[in-house]
Amino acid sequence: MNFETPESPLQPSLGERAIDTATDVSRTITEVSDGLRAAIDRLSDAIKTSRQPGGTLSTITAITREAPLTSLCVAFLFGVAVARRR
Repeated sequence: MNFETPESPLQPSLGERAIDTATDVSRTITEVSDGLRAAIDRLSDAIKTSRQPGGTLSTITAITREAPLTSLCVAFLFGVAVARRR
């Protein structure tokens, strides 16, 4: 009878697994930060476009300057309406 144990493939050591995990985490963080950077760029462009004369933010800014108390009341009522839906 031959009781030879079959050779098992070498398992990665604890250090190698830690390095692999750190590499995966680093890649994931890089991908997330790239996506976040792209989203911030799109949002900045949208705000810049909206602030041009005739844009939505330009109109809201003008109305707020003319009637700040009314604008505050409208914003408060809008917040109450949104909060009640949740």
